[in-house]
Amino acid sequence: MKQTPAYTEYHPKWYRNRVSTYWWTSRWAYLKFILRELSSIFVAYFVAIILMQIHALIKGPEAYAEFQEWLRRPFVIALNGISFLFVLYHTITWFNAAPKAMAVYMGGKRVPDLMITLPNYVAWIVISAVLFWIILGG
Repeated sequence: MKQTPAYTEYHPKWYRNRVSTYWWTSRWAYLKFILRELSSIFVAYFVAIILMQIHALIKGPEAYAEFQEWLRRPFVIALNGISFLFVLYHTITWFNAAPKAMAVYMGGKRVPDLMITLPNYVAWIVISAVLFWIILGG
């Protein structure tokens, strides 16, 4: 009588190339992708700042003055400047990705990418101009 061997969990070790932690720095496309993903942190930072500002406004003039004083610190100014650049990059890459994310067809043909991207940029410029006009007391 032939006896079957007992089952054992064995899996041969697969060959895997070693990959550097900084693999994304080797190509410009990878670096752009990582920077775009990293920019989300700065978007979240701006959301947090706005929420903190609203909270200070609700608490009263003294709390808001204290918050404004905190915003004047050199470290916060530098962080806001860096954050602004990352949010700007995030916005541009988001608008440029819009035609790839949604395929719009009219008359059986796909709408050109520029017809999807351009209105985003125009709306951004118009809304920014209106806000600058309001903020500067126009």
